Amino acid sequence: MTNNDERLFAMLIYLLSFFTAIIGPIIIWMVKRDESDFIDYHGKEYLNFFISFTIYGIVSGILMLILIGFILAAVVGILYLIFTLIALFKAYSGEKYRIPLVIRFIK
Repeated sequence: MTNNDERLFAMLIYLLSFFTAIIGPIIIWMVKRDESDFIDYHGKEYLNFFISFTIYGIVSGILMLILIGFILAAVVGILYLIFTLIALFKAYSGEKYRIPLVIRFIK
C-alpha cells in the first residue's frame, strides 16, 4: 500500500511533464527513487514512455516526406496526452500502470 506522499510525487512526475517535458520528472525521480519503490516504478515508466514517444515523433517527422507522417504525428501527440493523463490519475490512485506502446529501455 502506498502512502499519500508517494502517490503525490508519482502523480507529479506526470503532471510536471506537461510543463518541463523531461527535467521536472527526472528531478523528482532522482531525488525520491531511493525512498519509494512506487516512485521509482513511475519514474522509470515515464522515462521509457518519453523515450518511446520521442522515437515515434521522430519517425512521424521523417514520414512527413511522404505525407502519412502528418496523420501519424497527430495520432502520436493525442496518444501522448491521453496516456499521460491516464498514468497521472492511476499514479494518484496508487496503481502501478504500464503505459501501452512503450518500449522498456530502463528496467
